[in-house]
Amino acid sequence: MAQSRPLRRPTRQKAEQPDPVDVQVGARIRLRRNMLGMSQERLGEAIGLTFQQVQKYERGANRVGASRLLELSRVLDVPVPFFFDDVDPVRAPAIPGGFAEPPAEAYEADPLRKRETIELIEAYYAIIDPAVRRRLQELAKALGSQAELIQPNSSAVATVGRRGRRRQDRS
Repeated sequence: MAQSRPLRRPTRQKAEQPDPVDVQVGARIRLRRNMLGMSQERLGEAIGLTFQQVQKYERGANRVGASRLLELSRVLDVPVPFFFDDVDPVRAPAIPGGFAEPPAEAYEADPLRKRETIELIEAYYAIIDPAVRRRLQELAKALGSQAELIQPNSSAVATVGRRGRRRQDRS
């Protein structure tokens, strides 16, 4: 008589690298948490986890379940699709790329994931006076548009004089 074994569910093989979707969701959790100035510990307390578990979610080492994702969206005050959104709203393409997976460099090159961007956003929202914030935004836009005027291969650089008129400086 053959000995019977209890039926077992097939187990999922442990991947050597996290799934890109899990990494994307984790990066968006980290981005939003940093934008709110929230620590991993504080986020963990808000959703009933340890900061180590939050770290694993942010690295993509652990998958975030649907109910946990809904809870995170409430705590971080964003809609659930925010965690899957891979598009920078400012640089959104006119035609979606379908289901093509972006290259790994796209994750690293995204300016929204850089510490410098997060610090800039935190400093901006730390300004209490809305008029001062508006003026800072106008200044940043003006500096950004002025940077477009600079010709990298030219010896002449367009600058703005004291009276707001553009002039050419020769090196």
